[in-house]
Amino acid sequence: MAVLSEEQSMLRDAAKSWVQEKSPVTAFRKMRDSGAELGYDTAAWNEMAEMGWAGVIIPEEYGGSNFGYLSLGLILEELGRTLTASPLLASGLAAASALVLGGSDAQKSEWLPKIAEGTVVGALAIDEGAHHAPDKIATTVKDGKLTGKKTFVLEGMAAGIIIVSGKGPDGPGLFLVKGDDPGVTRTRLHLADSRGAANIEFKGAAAEPLSGGAELIDKVLDRARAGVAAEMLGSALQAFETTLDYLKVRVQFGQVIGSFQALQHRAAKMFTDLELSRSAVEAALAAIDADSPDVPELVSLAKAKMGDTFHLVSNEMVQMHGGIGMTDAHDAGFYLKRARAAEAAFGNQAFHRDRYARLQGY
Repeated sequence: MAVLSEEQSMLRDAAKSWVQEKSPVTAFRKMRDSGAELGYDTAAWNEMAEMGWAGVIIPEEYGGSNFGYLSLGLILEELGRTLTASPLLASGLAAASALVLGGSDAQKSEWLPKIAEGTVVGALAIDEGAHHAPDKIATTVKDGKLTGKKTFVLEGMAAGIIIVSGKGPDGPGLFLVKGDDPGVTRTRLHLADSRGAANIEFKGAAAEPLSGGAELIDKVLDRARAGVAAEMLGSALQAFETTLDYLKVRVQFGQVIGSFQALQHRAAKMFTDLELSRSAVEAALAAIDADSPDVPELVSLAKAKMGDTFHLVSNEMVQMHGGIGMTDAHDAGFYLKRARAAEAAFGNQAFHRDRYARLQGY
């Protein structure tokens, strides 16, 4: 595990306490059953913002704490343990990163304090098809007006501002569009993991450019990918620990099933994969904080490895719980569904293995 500063340890412990007390998996189940249109509990989100979580990577002059990406990753990991749904990833990480890295002084002054306060939710709109393909951009910007369609936009229904990839006069880049622009039309999506997402169509929406071009798109996406991987790590760890506890108490054929060597081997496989995944995720987050030149490789490595691991652990959770693991009454299905959705977010394992190979010159 990464060596944490005193502030980071306190932040992680505070997140752990809040999640266990205020946002257990039962809270996620309640949110899902309520059919919440935004895909998260707004009261819980307000509490997170009050604790300063939405401003962890935002500079102090804009209302944030500037604690860095590893610190935010620690919070996302704890939220992942109980499958807490919130705009923290889309708004406090992805949209905030775009503004910090590419926003003008005026854009930063107007929007970063609101994101840090949680009064405005930001979203990142990149993909235009069924699969993650950030290089395929048909969305265009002409005379300051943006036209095109974006799919699977996380927190797309709640977004007050949308950071959109598009092709302008100077080539590909990111553009800021206000959510209440009359040229914005949203269609709510009902995803397997019950999170908030939308397809968004832009018809001549007013768009403000961010500086950085195609390079900015890559930088922001890598930060979002590392954040997803951190959340996946927390979910996979909790799924493993829940399964391990079950192996110690479930009796079958007159024995505790954890005494069976075949199940012990499978548990050992999960444990070692989780340890490797943690190393990869924390290395990626630390590299972002250090502005290391190998951020793209480390992020793709982390996302691919974490995708494989969470896929395995969520499958094993269902299988090792037997019949009860197949029912909606048990939490195992929630972790399996979240694994599948998180795998696809900002590039699945195949995408990142291919990207890693290309970055290595193969």
